This record gives sequence, structure tokens and C-alpha cells, in this order.
Amino acid sequence: MKKVYVIGAGVEGQEGFSGRALDIINQAARLFGSEHLLALFPSFSGEKVVVDSDAGGLLERLNTEKGTSVILATGDPLFFSIGRYLLRNLPEESLDFVPNVSSVQYAFAKIKEPWDDAVFISAEGRGIKGAVDRIVANDKAAVLTDKVNTPAAIAGEMIRRGREGYAAYLCENLGTAEERIVVTDVRGLLDIKAAPLNVLILIKEYEGGGDDYIPTLGIPDEEFSTTKHLITKEEIRVVTLAKLNLRHDMILWDVGAGSGSVSIEADSLLPNGRIFAIERNDQYVGFIKENLNRFNARHVTLIEGEAPSVFEDLPDPDRVFIGGSGGNLWDILEAVDGRLPAEGRIVLNATTLDTLTAANEFFDNAGYQVEVTTINIARTRPLTDYKMFEAYNPVYIVVAVKD
Repeated sequence: MKKVYVIGAGVEGQEGFSGRALDIINQAARLFGSEHLLALFPSFSGEKVVVDSDAGGLLERLNTEKGTSVILATGDPLFFSIGRYLLRNLPEESLDFVPNVSSVQYAFAKIKEPWDDAVFISAEGRGIKGAVDRIVANDKAAVLTDKVNTPAAIAGEMIRRGREGYAAYLCENLGTAEERIVVTDVRGLLDIKAAPLNVLILIKEYEGGGDDYIPTLGIPDEEFSTTKHLITKEEIRVVTLAKLNLRHDMILWDVGAGSGSVSIEADSLLPNGRIFAIERNDQYVGFIKENLNRFNARHVTLIEGEAPSVFEDLPDPDRVFIGGSGGNLWDILEAVDGRLPAEGRIVLNATTLDTLTAANEFFDNAGYQVEVTTINIARTRPLTDYKMFEAYNPVYIVVAVKD
């Protein structure tokens, strides 16, 4: 195969191309791209080939044609563009990328805001839920929207979660005569019908919705919305998190999340990770929603439904905490075992010998390395004349590491 050049077009039209890019284009036998990009070269002497959005037929032409081919892309071809598709389907040595200024770079320049600390999100394919998961986990985000996941739709989901404390910059039709930049807030986006070509920049100004919470380990039990026997006690919670041995970028499943206390404390330990709090009980789901909002949990996604059936749509976990099984312990462990990688870790809190025995039996049969720690807690009773201790039921913390 001959060399294929993938050249990015900037927001300024043909004058935005470098001298090297223009030389390559002028010497090419054919030019591939959208009608909009091909129109930038009305006097091109070679063959022009219109490429549709799904790049249908492009690979076949590239594999059979002789001479130099140039593919025109927008901005940086390796930034949410055709570059990834080409690298998956063509030999790397046959490709040469010539990037240009992307719409996101241009947008940040227009609003005079540094962008090296931003995350970049494409709503297309990820969906509204996945896009907002990424947004609320970060302080600065640039979002490429689509006709379904519009700026207004994204704003609606952020408001629903109580995460509206962002300044919003809606940058439309960049580099054209219709260029417009609207500075507003998240609620202001609800009333704007955005142009199809837009970049949405969101910069956090305040937490929005939640209390002013500084992450710590061992949040007092009474700060959570819960019922008396639902919550994992704070001392147990701290030991449990230590046993999970979390790394900053891991994926954690919290099965039988109850009040969500373990997920919420893990939130500050996984700044680049994701946590899925799984709960089937409607009353408990209500508690989790209250607590996620109260503590401004940024990396936790609530999954409403029965385990293990809800596991199918979740990414594979690195760590799994099981605080409750609803009588499905064996099925849950089998499903987790099928998804957990080698060296993955399961931590299970058991309050009965039946659960402890069943868990140990499964892990022994499945070849896990198992450690069990018994925690006995007693606290002094408040508001009494004498300092007497009130003992809680022992908890068995089972740690199982997959070989």
C-alpha cells in the first residue's frame, strides 16, 4: 500500500493549513473527505472522493488505488476523529498524520482558558449518562455533543443529579461567519437551542447541591441517611477499604450498597476510577441518592436492580465489595468470578456464620487466596452517667484474591 496522509483542517479554512500540508495535497493523486472539506480545494487537479460519516468504502479504495492518497479530517485526526478507525484497519507504517488546531483548542483560546487540565468527552456513542458521569467527576470538561445528547439534555441530567455548579461556555460554528460563544450556567443551557456544530465547555465554580464536604476516612454513621441496621459501621468501613487495596484508577463494584457509605468513602480514593453502587431495594436506593448528593460523590454511579443480572452492562471490575447479597450470594460470586481479572480482589462483609461458611466454600472451590479478619467493636454510650461500652455484633471481613 502507498503512503496515506491524514491531514487535519483547522477552523480557519484553507488558510489554516501549513505549507507542508498544502504541498502534500497538491501532489496527491486523490483527495478523500466530506463535501465541506473537499470544497476547500476547488482547483485540486486530482480525483475528489466524498467520504460519508461511516467511512463506507474508504478502506477498499485505499487498498486498491495507486499513487498518494490524502484524507481530510477536522482538526487533529487522532482526536475523536477518523485516525483511530484508520489505525485499527490499516498498517501503521502506511499512515502519516498531519494535525491541525482542533475545535476544542480553538474554543479554549476564544474563552481565554487553559485547557491542559481539562477532560475531553464525546457524547456520541457514550450516551447522556456516560457523558455526565465523566463531567461531574472533573472540574473542567470539553464536550462534543450530538443531536440527541445536546447541551440542553446534558444540562438537564446534571441538574437532576444536583451537579449544576459549573460555568458553561457554548461555542458554536467556530471559525465561520456564524460563530457564537454564549457564556451562561448549567440552567441557562436549558433555554438555548444549540447549533449542531458546537463545543460545550464546563468549568466548576461550586459543588452545587451537596453540603460542603471535605473527604475523610471514617465518616460518622449519623451523617448518612439510612436506617439503623443498614449502614456499614465507620470502623468496619475503614478496615474494609484498607482490605480492598484500592488504586487511583480502578473500577469498584459495591454490591448491596445499602446506604452507599462504602462507595462514598471510596470516592476520594479513586480520583481516576469508577464506582458502581448496586442496590435492588427502592427504599435503600432513595438513601443512596440522598447520600451521593450530600457528599458530592463524583465517581459513583448508582445501579438500580438485582445482582447479578445488572452486571452485564457494567465494565469489568478490579475490586468488588459485597455488603449484601439478598440471598443470591453463590450466584453473585459466580458472576463476579467470571468478570474479575487475575489478582483481582473481592472483599465480603459477613455478619452470620452461614454467610461466612458459604463464602469460604466458594472461594476454596474457585482457588482464591483467602484471608478472614474478625472485627469486634464496642463504643461508649453517650449521655450516660457512667462510661459503659455497648458492643456491636462481630463482623467477618473476608478477603479473596483471584490467582
